[in-house]
Amino acid sequence: MDLSLTILPAERCTVVQVAGVLDLGTLPELRTCLEQVIDDGALRIVLDLAGVRLIDSSALGALVSASQQLRQRSGLLCLACVQPLVRRVLELTSVDRLIDVHDTVAAAQASMAADETR
Repeated sequence: MDLSLTILPAERCTVVQVAGVLDLGTLPELRTCLEQVIDDGALRIVLDLAGVRLIDSSALGALVSASQQLRQRSGLLCLACVQPLVRRVLELTSVDRLIDVHDTVAAAQASMAADETR
């Protein structure tokens, strides 16, 4: 499967637009992208999952790992625009309790801005 990852610097965070299937086959691309963004100094990352139609446990593990890395650096990872099937997987695995999920990128950014002031 093909995976598309687009990094968009935004105010107070970095937005990564993801499209395709997040599974074992595309995991190396996802990990490399997240590592690059974190290594470049981003502490607040919003993953725009509007174009993701399927996610498996290996990708969930990568998201949790990235979230933990950011938290160790006082950063934050949020998910936005999650499709219903992907949202269900996040709920069933309780990943939505570890990583904030928002309906829109703007809502995720607003949440991060509010978190910054705390």
